[in-house]
Amino acid sequence: MTPQEMVEKALELSANDDCIVLVDEGSTANLRFAGNTLTTNGVARSSRVTVISIAGESVGAVSRSVVRDEQLADVVAAADAAARDAQPAEDARPLVEGVPESPHWGSSVEPTDIGVFEAFAPALGDAFAAAEAGGRKLYGFAEHSLTSTFLGTSTGLRLRHDQPTGRLELNAKSADLKRSAWTGVSTQDFTDVDVAALGSSLAQRLEWAKTRVDLPAGRYETLLPPSAVADLMIYLFWSAGARDALDGRSVFSKPGGGTRVGERLGTLPVTLSSDPGAAGIACSPFVTAHASSRESSVFDNGLPLGPTDWIKDGTLASLLQTRYSAELSGLAVTPGIGNLIMSGPGGGGSLEDMIASTQHGLLVTCLWYIREVDPQTLLVTGLTRDGVYLVEHGEVVGEVNNFRFNESPVDLLGRLTEVGAAERTLPREWNDYFQRTVMPPVRVPDFNMSTVSQAS
Repeated sequence: MTPQEMVEKALELSANDDCIVLVDEGSTANLRFAGNTLTTNGVARSSRVTVISIAGESVGAVSRSVVRDEQLADVVAAADAAARDAQPAEDARPLVEGVPESPHWGSSVEPTDIGVFEAFAPALGDAFAAAEAGGRKLYGFAEHSLTSTFLGTSTGLRLRHDQPTGRLELNAKSADLKRSAWTGVSTQDFTDVDVAALGSSLAQRLEWAKTRVDLPAGRYETLLPPSAVADLMIYLFWSAGARDALDGRSVFSKPGGGTRVGERLGTLPVTLSSDPGAAGIACSPFVTAHASSRESSVFDNGLPLGPTDWIKDGTLASLLQTRYSAELSGLAVTPGIGNLIMSGPGGGGSLEDMIASTQHGLLVTCLWYIREVDPQTLLVTGLTRDGVYLVEHGEVVGEVNNFRFNESPVDLLGRLTEVGAAERTLPREWNDYFQRTVMPPVRVPDFNMSTVSQAS
């Protein structure tokens, strides 16, 4: 069966009151390389069907990979039985109706393949040659995926979204492997990736690292590039659930009850938003929930999504809301969206401009191993990696040791002194889960490098 036929057949087979069917058809292509040599390449396909059966206000969900035609009835029967055995769901609401069918609902799925790298691969080969000539080694991978999601419901919804996602991670090392630098980009199709520019940037940073400066732990004026900002803001976004805020469990809980929506978080007029139609980082324009959680509800499947401000000009504007939590909070229904955009006042300058105006400070490459310490303040800890540099009088003068940091993304918003020009970026820590971000570099006057790290 085609994905569309599988949706229709599963809806027909369900014997309960309502049913939701999600079919995800995925494909990936990848190149992997080490020591200036391509090591592997390949393609893969995947298929998954999720049947969400509803009996009264009770829900049963069963998800299976690569379901053959003759197995679909068993999947539906298992979901129906699970719904009949379940307790009523607190987020139970009437299923979404009235959303027009996606224009390309009936089209066949066209998977990605190795041809997506047709223009990129020769440029990567040139980068290998340049690195070899310069005494450097390049390591990393390029990956492209295309996931087609089909959503059908017993109330008549027939929605489809095709999501292309690409990422490149490049790590350059000196010949003795003692110096390392990282960069990465997010892309839809690899036609916009400038491999030569990325390689030149890595070469410059390895040159900076020839001078080593050891610094103690402490608070430093710090420039965070878009990638590091993305990792921090994604964690803030993931932590912005309305239910946790209402229950007094998060940094967005208001003392005495309620949420902090409407409260100013930052001194600069920073905006953090999502938009399904944003150029270059477009994502699903409707809710796709394979299971209910505190931040999502299967009953909201198919709910249209639109541009949403989470923080507007420094003020908390919205939290992650289902229809159920919105009734509890009295706020608008604002479900999660699959991209994130941060901007500051007036557009700002480039990271290079910010370096040139720094008298004494640190330039961080990226953050990793980020873990939550205190949900009440959203204090997180993590490590720097692949290059922390000392800036003196507008110039990078050398590489310093790595640090462990302790900071709250929410608290940082109140301490930023400069926000640069936003650009599409790839988060280092979270890019397995969330890639579509547009972020600026920022200046923090007193970033907390809590201890020296021996990581290298």
